[in-house]
Amino acid sequence: MGYGQSASWFVFIEEETSISLGNLLKVLHRYEVQEEWFLGKRLHDNEASIIHHYAFSEDPASFSYPDPAAGWALSTPLLQRLAEQIQHKHLKSDFTIDLKHELALYIWEEGYGPKLTAVPEFCTDTRDDCATTFTSYLPNCGNPVSRTEVFVAVKTCQRFHSERVPVVKATWEKDAEFIEYYSDVTDASIPTIDLGVPNTERGHCGKTFAILKRLPRLRRLLRCYDSKEAVSLGERYGYSLLLNGYSYTTGGGGMVLSRAAVSRLLSSGCRCHSDDAPDDMVLGRCFASLGVPVTHSPLFHQARPCDYSEALQQAVSFHKHWNIDPVAVYRHWLQDARPPRVEL
Repeated sequence: MGYGQSASWFVFIEEETSISLGNLLKVLHRYEVQEEWFLGKRLHDNEASIIHHYAFSEDPASFSYPDPAAGWALSTPLLQRLAEQIQHKHLKSDFTIDLKHELALYIWEEGYGPKLTAVPEFCTDTRDDCATTFTSYLPNCGNPVSRTEVFVAVKTCQRFHSERVPVVKATWEKDAEFIEYYSDVTDASIPTIDLGVPNTERGHCGKTFAILKRLPRLRRLLRCYDSKEAVSLGERYGYSLLLNGYSYTTGGGGMVLSRAAVSRLLSSGCRCHSDDAPDDMVLGRCFASLGVPVTHSPLFHQARPCDYSEALQQAVSFHKHWNIDPVAVYRHWLQDARPPRVEL
C-alpha cells in the first residue's frame, strides 16, 4: 500500500517552509477527517487584480486563497473528490497564471465546494504555537554570483527609447556589468542594437530568438543553479497543462536562461513560426520538447506590486509601467544592499 492510500490529510509546503510536526498534528486533530477541509493561511486581494482576472471585483477581500509559504492542507475526502473531478471536468481556462488563487477557485467551485479555512498556526513568522514557519524565498547558497558572470539583454523599441529606457538607466543598469539594449532601430545615444527584426504589437518571438543567437557571455545568474545544466528560471505560467500542454516563464517578469539551455535550444532547430509569436510561450514549448524543466521562482513578477497580495515582501522583478512610478517601485522594492536585482 502506498503512503498516501492510508493518509487522512495531505499537506503541501514550499522548499523553504519548516514544520513542527507535533503542532501540525494538534492543528489537524481539530477538524473531522471525514469532512472536506481546505486549510491554510488566508490571503486576499485588497483591490481587483489583473493577475486574477479581476475576480470578485465588487469585494475582492471576500475571497481568500492560501499563502504557499505557510503551507496548506486538504482532507482526504476533498482530495479524492478533486482527483475524480479533474479526470472528467476541464478547467475553465487553458492558462495557469497564479496557481494558489486558481486552486482556491477550483476547490470552491462557485460555492459548491469549501472555501479556505484560515488556520492561525499556519505561519510565515515564528511563534511557539506555529505548525509551519517560513523565513525567506531567497536561499543562502553562498556568495553572490559575480557581476561578470551575468549578461543582461533588454528588449525595447523606438517608441520606448525616451520613455522606458531612461528608467532602466536611472535604476538598475549600474548593477549590470554586461548589458545590451536590443531594438528595431539603432540609437547611438543609448546605445541600441538593431536586430533587423521589426517591432510587433503582440509577441516578440523573432526579436528574442535573434537576441539568443547573439549571447556570448551568458553564465550563471544565481549561485543555487549550475550553468552546466539547462536552466530556465522565472515566474512559471502554464498552458493547457491537463491536455499535454507545457509550462513557460512569462517574459514580463524576466527570463533567466543558463548558457547550456540556450545552446540546447539553438542546436535543436526550434524556431518562431512568426516574428510576433509569443516568445515566452514558444520558448516554453521548445524546452518542453527538449525535456528542459521550467523552474518557478516567486521572486519574479509579471505585474505591478499592487497587483499582488499584501503578503508580498521580496522581489527580483516587476513588470508594467502604467499607473505607477517605476523609479519609486525600484527604490522601494528592489534597491538595497543585497545582490543586484533586475526589473524588466
